[in-house]
Amino acid sequence: MIASLPPVRGKLMQDASLAPYTWFRVGGPADWLFLPADEEDLSSFLKSLDPAIPVTVLGVGSNVIVRDGGIEGVVIRLMGKYWGAIESEGDLTVSARPGALDLAVAKTAARAGIKGLEFLSGIPGSLGGATRTNAGCYGRELRDVLVSLEGYRRDGTHVSYRGPGREGTAPEAGFSYRHTDLPDDLIVTKLILQGTGTDAPDKILEEIEALQTRRAETQPIKEKTSGSTFANPDPPGTPDQRSAWKLIDAAGCRGLKVGGAQVSPKHCNFLINTGDATAADLEALGELVRARVLDTQGVQLRWEVRRIGRTA
Repeated sequence: MIASLPPVRGKLMQDASLAPYTWFRVGGPADWLFLPADEEDLSSFLKSLDPAIPVTVLGVGSNVIVRDGGIEGVVIRLMGKYWGAIESEGDLTVSARPGALDLAVAKTAARAGIKGLEFLSGIPGSLGGATRTNAGCYGRELRDVLVSLEGYRRDGTHVSYRGPGREGTAPEAGFSYRHTDLPDDLIVTKLILQGTGTDAPDKILEEIEALQTRRAETQPIKEKTSGSTFANPDPPGTPDQRSAWKLIDAAGCRGLKVGGAQVSPKHCNFLINTGDATAADLEALGELVRARVLDTQGVQLRWEVRRIGRTA
């Protein structure tokens, strides 16, 4: 495999531990970890890489469980100054790379006086990860503000998509509740988002701070955790919408433990690593929760946290 890897301008590391790159702080190593310098470095690498070698993309690891056996092939991590760039561009729009933290995007828009992106401050992680799941909170989703996105396929081909309902010649990105129809091998490299209006920057920033305070009061953000573990059974706006956390609580799972993994006593839709959890503990706990909710509430919960890699 070493002979099959193309030269790069970024960093390429063998048997690189991935646990430090995930919010759960668990998981085995990547066969190879590639940190591209920029888009050109990424595209060149993909075009030259043996098609038989698997490629996995990892951002800040806020919504993922890397299994204990690690990840086969090459893991590409799009983080750092280049991949976290954010710019306000006029016409109420903001451009951002996939490594930009959702909170940073919201604050950049606020400083430019752009309203409508405040909800991003409640989504843990980076914009690239938010794109994959059409992440949302406080009644809004990424699809509501996406103008366009671009990226590269596994073979290095550059592609573009327009946001749902937007005009343009590019194909429309199919978004639904906590899901996108984007190709599995697409690596997003840039997004354009649009706000809903303007206001005084200080006022918008105050709203973001209020949302951050609310989040800290209701979610275990100081623990080794992720975003919401399971998607709500019903999309937003559904009459009598069922919440995953209420179903989990009703099933008696608050505080439930498997090894070093625990259902958060603070918010039932969060799993936490109490200190010595393995990826296997977290995944087993999640499956136990799903089984109990199905047995007691008759609802099959769907994982929102991605589980990737090999078992130990």
